[in-house]
Amino acid sequence: MSKTFFSLIAVCLALRVAGQSVPSADVQIKTAVLAAPSEKQAGAKVYGYTPDGTFGILRNGSNDFVCLADDPKKDEISASCYPATLDPFMERGRMLAKEGKNPKEIFDIREKEVKDGKLSMPKQSTTLYVLSGSKDNYDPATGALKNSYLRYVVYIPFATSESTGLPLKPDMPGMPWIMDPGTHRAHIMINPPKP
Repeated sequence: MSKTFFSLIAVCLALRVAGQSVPSADVQIKTAVLAAPSEKQAGAKVYGYTPDGTFGILRNGSNDFVCLADDPKKDEISASCYPATLDPFMERGRMLAKEGKNPKEIFDIREKEVKDGKLSMPKQSTTLYVLSGSKDNYDPATGALKNSYLRYVVYIPFATSESTGLPLKPDMPGMPWIMDPGTHRAHIMINPPKP
């Protein structure tokens, strides 16, 4: 009986510790929406993590924006937001990653599916906002993140350096450049200089 009792205590403590590594839904939402433009934050749909680590919807949205909370298993804080028109592309990537596909396989599968018309990409330019920061500057009790960094990824499917006039790499800090040109995932990278 004592072995069973102590085993139950050990399991309860382990679950409690595991649960503490995932901030509350409210805190995850607060941190996730920091990546969005201010006028989109209050109504954005937010995906995040339950105490057992399951990824899912933390808050349904009332506008056209989607935000992803920080993955508590990663070493750096990172949240991102984007228009809902980009969600099928993002969701497909998450599904393929969950199936164990590596980044190249995910790229190739989505490229084929977009070309075959099975996966939709927005017809217009669509911006992904990515907020990052150090865990040392993050308060998991409040969701506050000091000294954060915001960068931008503007998806423009199948655009090229020639069609945009953008270089394939930045010539100076903060200069926009095009990545994955000519593919479904062609995008303008905008990395503002860090202070």
